[in-house]
Amino acid sequence: MISRRSFVLSSAVLAAPAIARAATEPFTLLLDWFVNPDHAPLFAAKTCGAFARAGLAVTMTAPTDPDVPPRLVGAGKADACLSYQPQLYQFVDKGLPVKRVATLINQPLDTLTALGESGIKTIADLKGRKIGYSVEGFETVLIGTMLKSAGLTLGDVTLVNVNFNLVTALQAKEVDAVIGTYRTYEDIQLAQDGLAPVIFAPEDYGVPRSDELIVLANDKSVGGDKMRRFVAALGEGVAALKSDPRAMLAGFLKDNPSLNDKLDLASWGALVPGCFAPEPGALDAAKYRRYRDFMHANGLIARALPLDDYAVATKA
Repeated sequence: MISRRSFVLSSAVLAAPAIARAATEPFTLLLDWFVNPDHAPLFAAKTCGAFARAGLAVTMTAPTDPDVPPRLVGAGKADACLSYQPQLYQFVDKGLPVKRVATLINQPLDTLTALGESGIKTIADLKGRKIGYSVEGFETVLIGTMLKSAGLTLGDVTLVNVNFNLVTALQAKEVDAVIGTYRTYEDIQLAQDGLAPVIFAPEDYGVPRSDELIVLANDKSVGGDKMRRFVAALGEGVAALKSDPRAMLAGFLKDNPSLNDKLDLASWGALVPGCFAPEPGALDAAKYRRYRDFMHANGLIARALPLDDYAVATKA
């Protein structure tokens, strides 16, 4: 699990609007983390009545332990969960019976970030500096790949595990840069605090592009009617975000009033214009194969399995 934020437990039960037909079938979705603007299509699908029209009573629950949701889905204890494309390969590599069935955010959001006052302007400027990270193995591979683009290696920097305290470590000058900030969240926070973040996108420095936020389901349910209805409703939520963003934001804030703040509103504004997959069930096979090969080549997974073992397209 790659996460960049302090955990705050939050959950929301999605009740259908009175104008829609009664939802009759429960659907349990475990979130990747606490409720935040990354989840906008889910709340939009509720607000516009898409879940109710699909005949689903959707319950979203934030985990107390973000590593647990994929295991619960693999054990058949929940209908689906949110996760990340890089972790998908590791789950399957370990024998967890899950597959990607849909995408919420179809582009990477991770960044390697330094502060303007650090004097770091290029990847080459990281030589001799301290870089903070949170996830052993995966993030160190990302750092190494990015350094390679400037002719550097991991031996040219000092790695410091900051245990997800990315912004705090930067502000306290414990490190000169961190990997794992979101360009739609922490990087905005740093800019709002007047710290002039210098942002490096991994995909510009040798790391393949990936989907940031995806929906995983148990192997046995990926082709079922219930899952197709859920994914179709999710697509309606994305369309509603595009056609009536003000109403969808109002619905989101009604369910999550604590997020009506400067940072979360700015994050929402950065995400809504184009970060959400317009067709959540569509699968970019080439993207998933490229990232599988990247993971395998860097020793992050033991096997490079056929695409169907990791992900499927879900048609309405």
